[in-house]
Amino acid sequence: MTSSEENYIKGIFHLSQGGQHSITTSALAEKMETKPSSVTDMVKRLSEKGLLHYKKYQGVRLTEKGTAHALKVIRKHRLWEVFLVDKLNFAWDQVHEVAEQLEHIESEMLVDRLDALLNFPEFDPHGDPIPDKEGRFKTREKNLLSTMPAMSRGICVGVKDSSSQFLKFLDKHHIELGNTIEILERESFDRSMHIQIGTRKLQISHQIASNLYVKPQPE
Repeated sequence: MTSSEENYIKGIFHLSQGGQHSITTSALAEKMETKPSSVTDMVKRLSEKGLLHYKKYQGVRLTEKGTAHALKVIRKHRLWEVFLVDKLNFAWDQVHEVAEQLEHIESEMLVDRLDALLNFPEFDPHGDPIPDKEGRFKTREKNLLSTMPAMSRGICVGVKDSSSQFLKFLDKHHIELGNTIEILERESFDRSMHIQIGTRKLQISHQIASNLYVKPQPE
């Protein structure tokens, strides 16, 4: 498979995680930042290879073969992100584009040894699960911070937005995975939140709270 083909099946997999049974070509075009006509050509090619089901006007969905291959690409991407952060001291906002290049390396032996070198991590630096060799991955309870009620608390376990801009914002305000976040108050006007992390109190917007995943903690 070409790198472009792998990027497409990975994009379809990610879109399908939102609960959609079939992905429209317009949604895929937006995801891939390309023209709908280019998407149509690609999905026809991937359909011929048995990687997805495609019917005109009915959207696309991955076949079992396509899903398995998408998970292999995602596994490589997230393992490389762990390697770049843990072994080469990259910041978590720097690794995505580099991992996008490394994820297309085909050697299964290299990926298996990389996994072992990293002691078989289950989550990447952004809190996303890493599939194992068989495509299985661990899930954990998590809620968006924006949905948590006042006077509750949770441990930050991931980000919905992994863009460099958002991650740099979190670094600037010393918000990171593993932090215990307590919701002190929610403003009814703009839905912003007053939160406490350790001894620090700060106010964050609804947009920020809508992009942080937390694992709820008992009172």
